[in-house]
Amino acid sequence: MCSIAGVVNFKIVFNERIHRNIIRKMNSVQTHRGPDQNGMVFGDHFAFAHNRLAVVDVERGIQPMTIRHDGNDYTLVYNGELYNTDELRLELQMAGHTFNTHSDTEVLLTAYIEWRENCLSKLNGIFAFAIYDEKLNRVIFARDRFGVKPLFYSIKNESFIFASEIKGILAHPDISPVLDKESFLQLFCLSPSRIPTSGIFKGIDELPSGSFGIIDENGFVIKTYWELTAKEHTDSYNDTIEKTRYLLLDSIKRQLVSDVPLCTLLSGGLDSSIISSVASKEYISQGKILSTYSFEHEGNHKYFTASKFQPESDEYFASLASEYIGSNHKILTITAQQSASMLTQATDYRDLPGMGDIDSSLMWYCQQIKQKHTVSLSGECADEIFGGYPWFYREEMINSNTFPWIHDVSARTRLFKKGVVSDVEAKEFLAFNYENSVKACPTLPGEAADEAKKRLICFLNIKWFMYQLLERKDRMSMSCGLEIRVPFADHRLAEYVFNVPWSIKLENGVEKSLLRKAAQGILPDNILYRKKSPYPKTHNPEYFNIVKGILDERLSRKSSPLSAILDKSNLEETLNGNNITWFGQLMSAPQLVAYLIQLDYFLDKYGVQM
Repeated sequence: MCSIAGVVNFKIVFNERIHRNIIRKMNSVQTHRGPDQNGMVFGDHFAFAHNRLAVVDVERGIQPMTIRHDGNDYTLVYNGELYNTDELRLELQMAGHTFNTHSDTEVLLTAYIEWRENCLSKLNGIFAFAIYDEKLNRVIFARDRFGVKPLFYSIKNESFIFASEIKGILAHPDISPVLDKESFLQLFCLSPSRIPTSGIFKGIDELPSGSFGIIDENGFVIKTYWELTAKEHTDSYNDTIEKTRYLLLDSIKRQLVSDVPLCTLLSGGLDSSIISSVASKEYISQGKILSTYSFEHEGNHKYFTASKFQPESDEYFASLASEYIGSNHKILTITAQQSASMLTQATDYRDLPGMGDIDSSLMWYCQQIKQKHTVSLSGECADEIFGGYPWFYREEMINSNTFPWIHDVSARTRLFKKGVVSDVEAKEFLAFNYENSVKACPTLPGEAADEAKKRLICFLNIKWFMYQLLERKDRMSMSCGLEIRVPFADHRLAEYVFNVPWSIKLENGVEKSLLRKAAQGILPDNILYRKKSPYPKTHNPEYFNIVKGILDERLSRKSSPLSAILDKSNLEETLNGNNITWFGQLMSAPQLVAYLIQLDYFLDKYGVQM
């Protein structure tokens, strides 16, 4: 993994001395993503910068990379990993190309030279990149199919400014951190998610997942190269299970390739246990022992209470899974104080208020893992693709006609004083974005109403809920230069499962039934059929008391932007209520308070006057 940044302008010839300082600053604020090497390159109409986290071909995969072919230069900056590098290299060698490195960077750039933008349909991986094409006198930008890797941009004074993170854009002298009405509606009504193409700040956008953009003398245009499609499923029940199993195992094994130490995250839940089991078997066949990590919050042994969303704690099952697969397992335990003290730091790395301690604890965990490993595999995305959340099977959530993880937008607006954001405009904003997503959802003619509704829920989850979870995982892991891979987000697997009937995916009312069937023999039944348990959050009342104290202190400051708009009595009433579910299953009362701390810090950091 890495970071990229740059400026493109075909209306002027660049002054390297001036642009060097700009590009250096844009690059320097993203060095956490690539601590191993950095570089810059300048042309008449472009300037690219790169920070590298070396994973494959550590010595020779240096960027920016330029290849001269048939008298023209092609220059690449790239953040990501390709999992079908060997196949692509062989195909390109058969077409007459030769290679000087073993890196996927050279394979990607050569693939572009051979196939131009048609190369995108051939790539299996996670990526965001920019290529200057001297022959066509243009720059092409692209992102992977699910947006695992970020790519933000802004167009100012005819310059196209891009970076891996929002902070890279804001480091450009022509860009100011301005929030408009839509920004606030996102922060108050959608957060911690956001509109997938929005950078929250006015004038900053994100290239859509599954898309590429081209900028040349005629301007900038965005095109889609991949999207989910609705198809009739014709495979038999047994063939469906076997094909799902094949695609899953192939995805996991492909993502184990690394020239640096690799581990897996193992919570003891179904998804991470499948990945860890397959990975461990591969390692044992090579005479190696897989390292696995699970996370826990101090005090949860004492204070954990079961709920419909989290019926049991993870620690016992993580140890059980580790023993079964034969991994070298370590439990990392974070204190309440550590989790609270890192809330603002997590905001800095995400560039936005996020999920409170759900973010800060993950950042801390990644820091611990990074001490021994550079790459990790995670079970993220299985719930969105296979249907693991309550809103896939609870009728009142399926039929809510809104984003089912935002349970009550009125509960959000009432936290703020009258005139800040009205209930009506919040609901209209939410409905507008929901309806646009409904229109974008692929449909299958003649599909039963129940199947169509669940297809829509799946589509919304992939486009919105999964998108922000991937954002969180990318920013928190890359804050310390740890690459986290997500095998369940393999596009081949997602394309196939998207069209499998829900009678198979949710057989006999069992969530993720297809995944469990496909994983038979990989795990013992007590893990294979374990009820879903979400990312671990603290149940320790000490944490709630700490964050309430932090929020009270912040709100007491005259400089606090949040203090001017927060309805403190309504907040207190909300926190004293029962069963607060602020965002899906992940955020309850302590996480709401933590989010408000992050929101106040964010508004204060950028000098927002309320």
